[in-house]
Amino acid sequence: MSAEATNPGAPLRRRSRPRIDLRRIGRVALLGPASRGRLPDAIGHVADAHRAHHPDADLTILRRAYVLAESSHRGQMRKSGEPYITHPLAVTLILAELGAETTTLTASLLHDTVEDTEVTLDQVRAQFGEEVCYLVDGVTKLEKVDYGAAAEPETFRKMLVATGNDVRVMSIKLADRLHNMRTLGVMRPEKQARIAKVTRDVLIPLAERLGVQALKTELEDLAFAILHPEEYEHTRALIAGSGGDEDPLTEIAERVTTTLRDADISAEVMIRPRHFVSVHRVRVKRGELRGTDFGRLLVLVAEDADCYAVLGELHTCFTPVISEFKDFIAAPKFNLYQSLHTAVVGRDGAVAEVLIRTHRMHKVAEAGVVALGNPYTPDGTAAQQSEPADGERADPTRPGWLSRLLDWQESAPDPDTFWTTLHADLAQDREITVFSTEGGTLGLPAGASCVDAAYAQYGEEAHGCIGARVNGRLATLSTVLSDGDTVQPLLSSDATSGPSPDWLDHARTAAARIAITGWLDAHPDDTQGLVGQPDPRRQPQPQQPADETPDSRNKQGARVASVAVDGPGTAVRLAGCCTPVPPDEVTGFTVRGGAVTVHRRECPAVARMRADGRPPVGARWNDDGDRRDAGECRVTLVAESFGRPRLLADLTEAIAAADAAIVSATVEPPSEQRVRHTYTLHIPDAAGLPGLMRAMRDVPGVYDVSRAQHQTTTT
Repeated sequence: MSAEATNPGAPLRRRSRPRIDLRRIGRVALLGPASRGRLPDAIGHVADAHRAHHPDADLTILRRAYVLAESSHRGQMRKSGEPYITHPLAVTLILAELGAETTTLTASLLHDTVEDTEVTLDQVRAQFGEEVCYLVDGVTKLEKVDYGAAAEPETFRKMLVATGNDVRVMSIKLADRLHNMRTLGVMRPEKQARIAKVTRDVLIPLAERLGVQALKTELEDLAFAILHPEEYEHTRALIAGSGGDEDPLTEIAERVTTTLRDADISAEVMIRPRHFVSVHRVRVKRGELRGTDFGRLLVLVAEDADCYAVLGELHTCFTPVISEFKDFIAAPKFNLYQSLHTAVVGRDGAVAEVLIRTHRMHKVAEAGVVALGNPYTPDGTAAQQSEPADGERADPTRPGWLSRLLDWQESAPDPDTFWTTLHADLAQDREITVFSTEGGTLGLPAGASCVDAAYAQYGEEAHGCIGARVNGRLATLSTVLSDGDTVQPLLSSDATSGPSPDWLDHARTAAARIAITGWLDAHPDDTQGLVGQPDPRRQPQPQQPADETPDSRNKQGARVASVAVDGPGTAVRLAGCCTPVPPDEVTGFTVRGGAVTVHRRECPAVARMRADGRPPVGARWNDDGDRRDAGECRVTLVAESFGRPRLLADLTEAIAAADAAIVSATVEPPSEQRVRHTYTLHIPDAAGLPGLMRAMRDVPGVYDVSRAQHQTTTT
């Protein structure tokens, strides 16, 4: 990361300490002279980088960790021919440059000892304490599975589990992958490509989400060079040829410096070169690169208010490109990033992008969660702290997206589902926060719907969701939520109800999609009932007389529930478009496969099929003269009402009071203050349907309740 931002409280001037180039770490820089007695001096670079961020840090524990790591790895060599100790040293130096605290650096030095040497976790715990032991164990668990094509998903599942308990585990893993990517040249090309692809698809998005831009950008460039060598070489040539005596960014930077100095705003202005992938993306987007496209201006100030003062001066003294303005200070990104983005036009029409932030914002923008220190101590210091008695660790730096990943990864049924869902979740680059009526908050990806909120709040209980209130108003489950909305999912009292396949079209979170898919896979026979058709498993089966034979049953006609149709051995089902119940007049039609679908006679589908010349099949309710034998059934009702507060709650209460259970429900968007509700209900006795409809009509605001007449196609 840039040396200018290593100490937020320092005066605004360029530091004299030379910046260590992480890309050029080599064994000479790490090990110094070959003499065995000089090896402890190899941590000198680590100590210097660490003291730049933490001047009062006690380096004793780092020296002890190095001695143990070097002695345990002695004799081991990397594939490049270097002593193995160069790897943990390089990883630790990367983290030290980012500002990691002492505990993280200690664990980084030891991160391979338990996996690759005779050192045990008990030894680490005894010599370095519980916290270091916990981090080393977390990283060790990530190395248990080889990086094979089939094993990769499980490796990253373990990574998420370990990271969820402590984000510093992921920090060490990212630095470990960065050093390995730097030294991939000794491996076969196909192995380089495989590791680079996984790095691009999973680790780089994770680094982005943790806010560790310094690692993310270099990982991007290294993966880009391996996976797209021709584009990389072309981009490298463009960057190499961009330097010249007439750099337009330099001229604009000088004007900005003068402008801010004249306005008495203390600020540091510098040119921040774009990395290779960034230049490549700009070239693809614009086709032809301008001189100012190879970098951006970075303005560092002391306080938040100074950021807006700089913005005001730039927009006053330069021509701003308003479409490029973004305020990530007032609305930070999900990965802790804060900055003002704008663009100004210089002389000759040159456009320069400008980033405005405080020193503290810059440190977090580069190092993300690494810059936040130890999340388990109030002051961020690396104090030793024992595991809580209940075994849970509450990490205040753990972002909402990581909590969601940890939740759904436990439900992923297999590695392939986990891998696919992980890719989809990492593709979400923006978060929203919505509020529950119970006072809590839910972090959801942008584009999330009421379905996602229901599963985020209630888990599998959301299978019975029948609607929602958004900001106090009734809304469909497909309603897309906005940042700051208050959402109240409404659940059915019917424990047997489940989600519709249509919900998958509205779900954006992995947790919701996995839960819905799991329910649908476990209830394949319930999908017809979900769209208004009766569930045969819920229909009462007629009692079979003791002397009844298969032949005699065929003579009586086929039956389902309390319906009989003409035709021996015929499968029967009730039409979902009109949900007939006794004592409706019914008729049937033969559909594909030879089954008979029974409709109410006034159903629009009946008239359509008669017009098509399809012959009806006789159908009748089985009635032994006792109307009480009508039996339980499902029915779809449509309630027309005027919109008002608590309408859905009152309707639901009326339905429950009539001893009916809601199987599914939809609420159409209000039109001219009128709302249309469609309910599929399970009622214990068809004879109670008229009373149920009267109870619903008695709800204030409801002006009509009728049986559903859907325009469906029967084949």
